Amino acid sequence: MKIGLGLYRHMLTPENFRFARQIGCTHIVAHLVDYFAGGQLHGTDESTTWGVTQNQGKLWSEQELIDLKRSINRAGLELEAIENFDPSHWYDVLLDGPNKQQQLDDLKTIIERMGKAGIPVMGYNFSLAGVWGHVVGLWGRGEAESVAFREPGSSEGPTDTPIPKGQIWNMVYDPDAEPGQIPAITHEQLWERVGDFLAALVPVAEEAGVRLAAHPDDPPMPTLRGTPRLVYQPHLFQKLLNLHPSPANALEFCLGTIAEMTEGDVYQATEQYAGQGAIGYVHCRNIRGKTPHYDEVFIDEGDIDMPRILSILHTNQFDGVITPDHTPSLHCDAPWHAGMAYAVGYLRAAIQMLG
Repeated sequence: MKIGLGLYRHMLTPENFRFARQIGCTHIVAHLVDYFAGGQLHGTDESTTWGVTQNQGKLWSEQELIDLKRSINRAGLELEAIENFDPSHWYDVLLDGPNKQQQLDDLKTIIERMGKAGIPVMGYNFSLAGVWGHVVGLWGRGEAESVAFREPGSSEGPTDTPIPKGQIWNMVYDPDAEPGQIPAITHEQLWERVGDFLAALVPVAEEAGVRLAAHPDDPPMPTLRGTPRLVYQPHLFQKLLNLHPSPANALEFCLGTIAEMTEGDVYQATEQYAGQGAIGYVHCRNIRGKTPHYDEVFIDEGDIDMPRILSILHTNQFDGVITPDHTPSLHCDAPWHAGMAYAVGYLRAAIQMLG
């Protein structure tokens, strides 16, 4: 098993690559979507977004991917994955809109370019609402700041507002969209859409030597913001794999999200999917509680027995990358860096104990 660090676009700097190498990482998982452009959320509590997409009409070029890989390599690291397509690249794939075929072709182009650049994994989250509704608080040990989820509509939870037109996955792709909400759909329709996505992309990914890795729904609710969710229980990962069996159809295995699910068991799920060789890479964070009420906590204090998980992965010969995902922030001058250093140090020690 290898340890990586996930970095958002504004964090893809030589300084953070150096930090990753210093704390013992060997790989980087890069986000190229410019979330929170300008550093702030946009809107009110009812309409909060992660900003306006900055990639409108622009695919990531082969040279851009090569340059990123080279800059990471110069720090003594490898680029393992790109995580998440830009909403502007595939909003009509998610919405089944008029630009769907063109956008599927664009996604194929991105996968082909990743293959030429030597980037082995593309993480994605096939979701309309995306990651939404978390609240910030002092949930970690010693009142460390972290995030939590509370049932929408409850006294502590968010207002479960519909998704307006021109938005998908928490981001605005069309600032000039007409008023109104995106159309309501069923779970069956969402599964049909992901089936179309996999049918189009898996053969291209196989040819390019790239694995598509699906993230489960976070938070794992059956519906959110009036839209159905795809993988909100562990067994639904198998349904996704069965749609298009292939080594290129894989999982972005988020332990925290799986442990938050109301059915199944995170250890059994790890055994099941690691045993199939279906895990592309692992998000490793700990939580306390289950949907719809849970807190994200330090890697060593939650409900998940992390050494047990790592032992299952080791026994099943998982040799991919594990990232600490996100973690509570430490109360110091560098909260994020300290939190990540703690999580990575824990993972390194636990993996070394496996022999």
